[in-house]
Amino acid sequence: MSTRELRVLSGAVIASRFFDVADTIDLAKAETLWAQQPRSGLSRGRLVSTPPKAVAFGVPPLDIPLARVALQLDGVMVEADPTVRLFDFGVARLAVRVAVDDLSFAAFTRRLIAVDRCIGPAAGAALWQELLDHVRSLFAAAFLRASRPALEEDYLIGFVRSFDETPGAEELQQRIDLVPLLSGEERPLSEGARRDLLRQRFSYYSDDLVVLTWDRAFIYEPRGDSDVIDVLDVANAQLLEMRYYDGLLDQELPRIYDVVEETRRTRPLLSSRRFANLARRLYGLVAEVTELREKVDNALQVTEDVYLARIYTAALDLFRVAAVSASVDRKLAIIRDTYAALYEEASSSRAALMEATIVILILIEIILALVRP
Repeated sequence: MSTRELRVLSGAVIASRFFDVADTIDLAKAETLWAQQPRSGLSRGRLVSTPPKAVAFGVPPLDIPLARVALQLDGVMVEADPTVRLFDFGVARLAVRVAVDDLSFAAFTRRLIAVDRCIGPAAGAALWQELLDHVRSLFAAAFLRASRPALEEDYLIGFVRSFDETPGAEELQQRIDLVPLLSGEERPLSEGARRDLLRQRFSYYSDDLVVLTWDRAFIYEPRGDSDVIDVLDVANAQLLEMRYYDGLLDQELPRIYDVVEETRRTRPLLSSRRFANLARRLYGLVAEVTELREKVDNALQVTEDVYLARIYTAALDLFRVAAVSASVDRKLAIIRDTYAALYEEASSSRAALMEATIVILILIEIILALVRP
């Protein structure tokens, strides 16, 4: 087997950042708004190589190209192509793609690390905010109940379409060192750390390879399909939304407890209406979060494509989407129980008030009967 270093003939480094920008996004309205711009070139998301029957978006997102930008990578100005993907459940994914041509794999790894230093999560790059502000200005009318994003998610992908040779997946893993690319570390890692980093590896054909980690991925796909990238986008968007709902409910629960205590301290004649009003508010909150979660949970429907299903499941597991979702479920259950208790208390208060009213009316009748001549 050759030990010569492989060269990346065609590939890209893709840095993505996800923002929660609204409760929902009217994608049809966004298409109309974009059609009014002098530039064109949007598309509705679809999985390229996978039959729709096997895997499909619940509601296809909207993909829009943005104006080219320049990045300074290790002292060299490099042009990059940004895009935005709008999901109907209120997430905007910004991606910056840096094309890579004819670099050694070691140089490809350095290019990816340079992109991470320039616009990664630790860089605090103003570029993302500029792109987001531009997207907001273009599509403000399509953002329903727009919000200022307090949460963000980042993901970095090294994508290779072709090497100067055509290695199989097994040979490729022996001829290139993916650990520096996936970890961003220049110092050698321990064997245990290396095994953990390379644990999530997938191949469908003999000549493709996908390796996933918490915040990065390596994809070798000679056919140039983007399906794996699309699946990772959905998983990251779902993580962001689950984190948003988890934080929202964290803020709401203390307020609910305070309002419940305040209501219980009010006069009995007023508590019934206040309990009923608070119960309606809680019911509305649960219904709203549940409805939006349904959109998030159904963002991608995987039925028959076992390979993409494995990658999607592994990504959700790596990103701990299920753990955050379970936390949201627990808090929703607390709110539902509080709603039920408040409804019961409001009903009891109304019943007690009615009983007191009936007793008073009976007493009035008795008094009137006694005082009549």
